[in-house]
Amino acid sequence: MADILRLFDPEPNPNIPEIRPGDTVRVHARIIEGEKERIQVFQGVVMRLRKSGANASFTVRRIAAHGIGVERTFPLHSPRIEKIEILRRAKVRRAQLYFLRKYRGKAARLKEDRSLYERKKQEQQ
Repeated sequence: MADILRLFDPEPNPNIPEIRPGDTVRVHARIIEGEKERIQVFQGVVMRLRKSGANASFTVRRIAAHGIGVERTFPLHSPRIEKIEILRRAKVRRAQLYFLRKYRGKAARLKEDRSLYERKKQEQQ
């Protein structure tokens, strides 16, 4: 039975790194408008990450013009995602960061997780 279920697991996309809630990411998504295809960049904070096999998804929130918050949910294993760049990581103690919806501007900042940079620096030496 487990072998049959494993057949339906999607292939991992090599362009998608390991993301966590609190990461500031830049998602390059393929958009089809009529017969034209283009890549649209959506940059923001990962608010939640749902891991459920083939149905895994993540939600990214950004502040658009005039301080309006925009959230967009992307399927993790979608072929429409061209790549994901991690710009910075943050220290968070929650799996879902819904509390960010209340805050604007500097109040919505998250404390940066510097441990990753320090580990990379030690490996280079």
